[in-house]
Amino acid sequence: MTDKLRVGIAGYGVVGKRRRQFIDQNPLLKTVAVCDRTLGHDGVFEDGVRYYAHSKPLLEEKLDVLFVCLTNDINPEVTIAGLERGFHVFCEKPPGRDVADVARVVACERKHPKLKLKYGFNHRYHDSVKDALALVQSGELGRVINLRAVYGKSQLITFGQTSWRTDRKLAGGGVLLDQGIHMVDLLRLFGGEYTDVHSFVSNNHWRHAVEDNAYALMRTADGTVAMLHSSATQWRHRFGLEITLADGAITLSGILSGSKSYGAETMTVAWTRGDDMGDPKEQTTRYNQDPSWANEINEFADSIANDRPILNGSSEDALKTIRLVYRIYCADPAWRDRWGLSDGVPAL
Repeated sequence: MTDKLRVGIAGYGVVGKRRRQFIDQNPLLKTVAVCDRTLGHDGVFEDGVRYYAHSKPLLEEKLDVLFVCLTNDINPEVTIAGLERGFHVFCEKPPGRDVADVARVVACERKHPKLKLKYGFNHRYHDSVKDALALVQSGELGRVINLRAVYGKSQLITFGQTSWRTDRKLAGGGVLLDQGIHMVDLLRLFGGEYTDVHSFVSNNHWRHAVEDNAYALMRTADGTVAMLHSSATQWRHRFGLEITLADGAITLSGILSGSKSYGAETMTVAWTRGDDMGDPKEQTTRYNQDPSWANEINEFADSIANDRPILNGSSEDALKTIRLVYRIYCADPAWRDRWGLSDGVPAL
């Protein structure tokens, strides 16, 4: 490939700007235009990149690739529009407000089999997660028995975010859909697909029309159990995933992020020999760099350039993950009935 792929970014806020940083570092990609309503008008940046206040003129640009970094209500619409214009599309999580949103995108994708569609499940690209997955898949520690996960922050709106995240019509859900979806994705990655789901979901603290806590207990068909707490009342921000296996355990603690508020990113591996009296041999690895953003975009660019399948964050992943989020919502009958929720996948 001699010419770089021309990239447009719909949504040029904090995430869109960070995506551009790594897009422009990739030798196959070049940002040529962006849009964001906060820009107020159309124009050209000093570096020659065109900008627009709305997505319509961006979609009329001669693009090869579209990055969608918009609010949950608009993400599906612009993703579909990009596919219909013949663009490869990378869309941020969550993929939509609900299962129906994502099902509409999948139906459109099927009409354009030559185009690549990828979703930004960025946590899969953290080195601690990749190393843990490689260890699980190696079989060295035996089969997975159970998983325990906590992912929480101190408010529904943090780090200068805008208030749309507390508006159910725009967001679709609260902390579980917005942040916890990353952990739901990892629980699927390490544990498989869950057939039984029980939950309590509440908004008893912040009192918005979206949840500030979700507690889930899930089980796969072969008996692997996962426990999840997704929280917006976690005053000390926390990311933690414990994976217990037949011959040891893996603990992921902390995650490198822009806010630097989740602590050091570490992986602790324990090897049990059955006679260690609850004090097995352990080894902790600390990760000081975050290559996840670059690696995620590099993998996407490679899949386009070499016509490779999407390995992580495919539309299938997105649909299964958001459906599990909604199964958690619907497993609490009071929460389901209060908001009229459904976890079903519409006919595709």
